[in-house]
Order: sequence, then structure tokens, then C-alpha cells
Amino acid sequence: MKLDRLLAITMLLLNRRRVGAKELADRFEVSLRTIYRDLETINQAGIPIVSFAGASGGYEIMDSYRLERQMLSLEELQSIITALRGVRFVMDDREFGNLLDKVGALVARAEQGAAEQMSRELLIDINPWQDGRAEKEKLSGLRQAIRQSRLVRFAYTSAAGEDSQRVCEPMAVVLKGYVWYLYGYCRLREDYRIFRLSRISGLSQLDEAFARRETDVEQLRFGMGIDQHHPMVRLKLRFQPRAKARVQDYFSPQSIVVEPEGTLLVTAEQPDEPWLYSMLLGYGRDVQVLEPKSVIAALVEKAKEIVSLYDHH
Repeated sequence: MKLDRLLAITMLLLNRRRVGAKELADRFEVSLRTIYRDLETINQAGIPIVSFAGASGGYEIMDSYRLERQMLSLEELQSIITALRGVRFVMDDREFGNLLDKVGALVARAEQGAAEQMSRELLIDINPWQDGRAEKEKLSGLRQAIRQSRLVRFAYTSAAGEDSQRVCEPMAVVLKGYVWYLYGYCRLREDYRIFRLSRISGLSQLDEAFARRETDVEQLRFGMGIDQHHPMVRLKLRFQPRAKARVQDYFSPQSIVVEPEGTLLVTAEQPDEPWLYSMLLGYGRDVQVLEPKSVIAALVEKAKEIVSLYDHH
């Protein structure tokens, strides 16, 4: 429908700096002539669209234009409020509180009863189960350093338990799978690194500023959780039925096959690094590694090392 296309074009232009006519035509599968008519229609409706010629030309909405509250439904506003509340709990940031007040003020008084009902349907709470005050302090300090482009220094414990002192150019703090991380350029390793906040201690902001490097933080979502420094191994595991809940918490549904006896056969790729063996040993007798042989041999050796700790008892 033309109306749906006009609204979609408007939303796209509001979220993008500049878009070419051909890109719009390809995206909505219409001709260039149709796109030109659509843009003129949007312009006549009071949304100021400016055109630019040349190789980097295209169309964009005038900088001074703002989105009115009437463009958002009550459900959309409530979704924003719910998300802000979830972030505010862990950030403990006055800015989020002020923003929450402003967005809440957009809800008409006649709609507030319905909005309150919606707020009870969904709750976002990303607070850790343990005391989260230390994590909030780290987040606050890191966000300040990122805004001011200041170097930070901290002690860091690697997954292998090794301690080191790091000086880092902080780029972003990232929430991934209920865990907060710092993404930045490590001066010690001379490369980009992802640091888990719970392993950071003695965080301090330095007086030295840095020039922010060109990097796409959005690309992090494709690489996080995969350690590029360790090879991947293809595991075949058989779990006892009593471990079903833990298996479902960790592995994707596509990798799990429930066998006739009730056992669970899991096939998955994982990085071959120390935490993998700790994770498998944590299941005790509830898991049997079927493949590969290298992981089986490593687990046997680690089990022997554990037994040797108690040989004198």
C-alpha cells in the first residue's frame, strides 16, 4: 500500500543521515519515478525533505525537524518506558531518570491507567543476582571515560586466572547475555579487546586523553562469545535426563535431540579453551563426551589431577 510505503520511507529517513533514490527504489521494489512522487508527497505533507546532488548525494530530512508524540502509539511509548526502567536499575544514572520522566510525560492522563496495566505485563531487570554496587561504579566510571576520551588503567584477570595490569582506550560498555563487558583498545596487547567487568579491579581514569580510533562497535554482536585466539571443536555430548534444564539453558534448541531413553544428545561447536573443560566437569556424571577424542583425553587428565588432590586422604 502507498500509505505504508510513505510511512516506511519517512521512518527510514528519520533514522538515516542520507539515502539515495535508487536505494529506496530497490528497498521498496518500485520504480525511481514512484520514489520521486513519494518524496514529493511526504514533502507536501509538511515533512521537509532536502535533496543533494553528486556522488554522495541523496535525500534527507531537514535537521530541525523533530518527530511529534502523535507518531508514537501508547504501546510504543510503554515499550520505551519499560526499556528505560530496566537500564536505569543497573546504571543508577540520573540522566536515565530524567529521560524516563520526559518520556512518561508524553503519555496523556487519560492513557495512564492503560499504561500502568501494560507496565505490569513486562519487566526488564538486568541487575546481577549478587550485590551490583561495584558493577554500577565501574559502569559509571567507564562511561565518563568514554565520553571524555580518557585512558583507563585497571588490573585484569584472564579466563586462565592470569593477572595483568592494563591501560585501555575505552570504546563502549556492552551488555551481552546478562554480563557487562568493556570494549576498547588495549595498549598492552596493541589490539582491540573485550574485558569482562567482573574481572576488572582497581579501575582508575587517567588524565591522558586519546584520539578515538575508527571502529564499528555495532559489529561486536557478531564476534562476542567467540574467542578468535582458540580453535573451535565440534562436540558430541550425551546428557542424563536430570540435566535437561541446564542443557536447555546453555545450548540452542537446534543442537539438542531427545533420545528415546530420555537422554539428550547435543552437537555443538565451542572454543577449545580452559572454561570449556570446567563447564563439562561441572556436569559431573550427567554428561558423557562422545566426540572428539582430544577433548575426552583432556577431560580424563583433568579428572586425574582432581583425584590426585585427595590421594593422601
